[in-house]
Amino acid sequence: MGLKVGQVMPQFTLQDQDGKLFNSNDLVGKKTLVIFFYPKDYTPGCTIEVCSFRDSYEEFTELGAVVIGISSDSENTHRRFASKYKLPFKLLADRQKNVYSLFQVESKLFNLLPGRETYVVNKEGHIQMVFNSINASKHMEKALNAVKKLNSK
Repeated sequence: MGLKVGQVMPQFTLQDQDGKLFNSNDLVGKKTLVIFFYPKDYTPGCTIEVCSFRDSYEEFTELGAVVIGISSDSENTHRRFASKYKLPFKLLADRQKNVYSLFQVESKLFNLLPGRETYVVNKEGHIQMVFNSINASKHMEKALNAVKKLNSK
């Protein structure tokens, strides 16, 4: 299901790994957003995914994009995870899965596993790309290509 290309990104506020509030409206009109939802810190697939975003982080920032990871893990778990893997971007804690619901991210495996979806949102707040795949290794590449395409317009 999920949100579709062309729709306006829902506004949300969550705490990051440092306990600071992140409000999506602070970036609308200013930056391209890359928002990736992932199931859980420290799991093999999720570690591959966040590290691929980390390894290409400079390329995203050079293109004017802000990368944000969201899972239902706590701020403390995110802080340890970000520190261990030297993640340069914000990890947001969606403990109640409210933002998962706003973005209509579907759970997998009989609702036991939170979904894995990536969104690219333009400066105006419109969704430009949606990628829904349990295959963690493809999300960064799809997002980077979408950001490059946005910048070539």
